[in-house]
Amino acid sequence: MRRLGLTLVLCLLPVLGHAQNRAQTLADIRAELAALAAEFNALKSELISTGAISSGAAGGDALTRLDSIEAAMARLTARTEEVELRLNRVISDGTNRIGDLEYRLCEVTEGCNPANLGATSVLGGASGGAAAPVAQAPATAGSATAGSATAGAGGAELAVAEQQDFDRAKEVLGQGDFQGAAALFATYAQSYPGGPLIPEAHYLRGEALSQLGDTGNAARAYLDAFSAAPEGPFAPDALLKLGEGLGALGQIPEACVTLAEVGARFPGSMAATQSTVAMQGFGCR
Repeated sequence: MRRLGLTLVLCLLPVLGHAQNRAQTLADIRAELAALAAEFNALKSELISTGAISSGAAGGDALTRLDSIEAAMARLTARTEEVELRLNRVISDGTNRIGDLEYRLCEVTEGCNPANLGATSVLGGASGGAAAPVAQAPATAGSATAGSATAGAGGAELAVAEQQDFDRAKEVLGQGDFQGAAALFATYAQSYPGGPLIPEAHYLRGEALSQLGDTGNAARAYLDAFSAAPEGPFAPDALLKLGEGLGALGQIPEACVTLAEVGARFPGSMAATQSTVAMQGFGCR
């Protein structure tokens, strides 16, 4: 069941990565349908009041055609509401499953108290716009620098303080102060939620924690990086290292499922090749 749960989480994330935009689109559609219905009813009333329907000036059996159009609009409105409800259920279910995985990671992480875990951020929220597909991620923390320039230039414009805080954390990581870098990236993520550099900040925090041997918290950081942008530049390596971290923590079934997802989602990437090797090492079938 746990393997099935993790599989469902990984399958749902691409949908959740765009959930906010889709919810907004559905709201726009409903608003447009409501406006169209109002105009339609006004037109229908005008035709009835002027006698155009009964006189045939509107052409043929106009009332029957108007009734058919009205019924079609009602069906479309109902379908829109149905899609919106289903999307909300997917968001809720995916958020709960991610929260469950975070809890299990905390349980096997030394010094982590599950009681201190905050509420899981709703998937598809502030970070939903960061999931646009881009080039594959670099495999190392040093080469990951190139990704930040793309995110800053192609996404939302960064505030001066936001860019400075990120550069400072990356500089500390480059100096080998992994404890300091992990703390700075964590502070950055809390200070600028939903920013275009959040996936990279989580990923680099995971790199710093890995260097410290804090496998559990590193795995959680990689999970955060992947969840923030399931199709972004850091997604392949984040998913790979999440799988490797789960395996190192003894969560072999979950590790195998996660590593298999790397090849399925990012075929031909370096991360996919590395995941195959890791699966062999964990004895995955």
